[in-house]
Amino acid sequence: MANSGPFDIVVLGGGSGGYACALRAAELGKTVALVERDTLGGTCLNRGCIPTKALLHAAEVADQTREAATFGIMASFEGIDVAGVNAYKDKIVSTTVKGLTGLIRSKGITVVEGDGRLAGPTSVRVTAPDGTESTLEGRHIVLATGSRPKTLPGLEIDGERIISSDHALKLERVPGSVVILGGGVIGVEFASVWRSFGAEVTIVEALPHLLPLEEESSSKRLERAFRKRGVKYELGARFQEAKTTQGGVSVTLENGTVLDAELLLVAVGRAPVSEDLGLAEAGVETERGFVKVDEFCRTTVPTVSAVGDLIPTLQLAHAGFAEGILVAERLGGLTPAPIDYDGVPRITYSDPEVASVGITSAQARERGHEVKEVVYDLAGNPKSKILGTQGEIKVIADVDGPVLGVHMVGARVGELIAEGQLIYNWEALPSEVAQLIHPHPTQSEAVGEAHLALAGKPLHVHG
Repeated sequence: MANSGPFDIVVLGGGSGGYACALRAAELGKTVALVERDTLGGTCLNRGCIPTKALLHAAEVADQTREAATFGIMASFEGIDVAGVNAYKDKIVSTTVKGLTGLIRSKGITVVEGDGRLAGPTSVRVTAPDGTESTLEGRHIVLATGSRPKTLPGLEIDGERIISSDHALKLERVPGSVVILGGGVIGVEFASVWRSFGAEVTIVEALPHLLPLEEESSSKRLERAFRKRGVKYELGARFQEAKTTQGGVSVTLENGTVLDAELLLVAVGRAPVSEDLGLAEAGVETERGFVKVDEFCRTTVPTVSAVGDLIPTLQLAHAGFAEGILVAERLGGLTPAPIDYDGVPRITYSDPEVASVGITSAQARERGHEVKEVVYDLAGNPKSKILGTQGEIKVIADVDGPVLGVHMVGARVGELIAEGQLIYNWEALPSEVAQLIHPHPTQSEAVGEAHLALAGKPLHVHG
């Protein structure tokens, strides 16, 4: 390794938060080393956001082919070419990784391949793939080691019958049947893909609803749509045990229900990669495996910051981007504002999609707000009719105050939530949004219609 420092910043982890920090710091004139043991882009690009969304788009094409006659198009669905789907997915990932790698190198960032761990408050020890070791010195260290799939006590992931999302992305077949343990974003998205590909799917969720962190009405809309699609689910049901069988796996729930399937996907969340990093030795405090930080992503050691899935904030790539930029700007002498995590958009890319920003009606009331809310049904939106989607736009506002939350269900609503995040983050009043003219015919009109109704002048709204 030609340059061991000292660098202004050494970033440990080349995922969303890490590389965003490195890029912004380089733009601000800092010398940066980026340590990555695998492929640049981290979980999101290689094993998360990007490959799963490629699968979801392939699933959408499959559904559209089946339903082509509905639109007067003569087409026939002959099945899923899994090798072809995977080639499509992998090409998107590889070309994006190539582009990112070129971008990072063009900024003069030193990329160091290997396993890194803190050797002190201003140094990182790196073990290269060939076993050689070196030390990088940095005036500041940024931890961005990400997360990995987790499981439940006593439930061993074998990669064959009992799998994680990492294994699911590499499957070379469409399973005949799947039980998915966990009804959060990961579980719901894979359920949507596999159902479109023809699998029998059952989701097991311990809480009362799918996507339990979303607005309850959004969860119910999704459940209704999944039921119509033939996706089964067991809600308020806790996992007891799983046993491999000759045909696959048998899953027993605490209520006595037994579910047999070819595969069990464990989708109960992701755990931070914080072990064997030398955190305790360097004085970096953790809690439940997460690195403890303040609102500016500073750890308990003044020369060490942490971002992304390693800290107890939203496990979203775009949250990681924002945290990485915040840290780079703070270290670059700027005065970035803390992140309002309520104002970060959240999207589940299932069919239908679920998107939200801001807080739920329950959270609003818990925080002492007197609220008013409107639900605009997409049945009244011509573009949604053209697309053949059902769903709703729900807007929650403080009485005589700004919009507190925007919650959406329907095809392509993930593209609409960007307007919702502007509305929330700029503390817009419903009456102010109602003055904006939305293009016709678009789904974005539904956002405008909801705010018109909330402002007391509904247009295409019954009742």
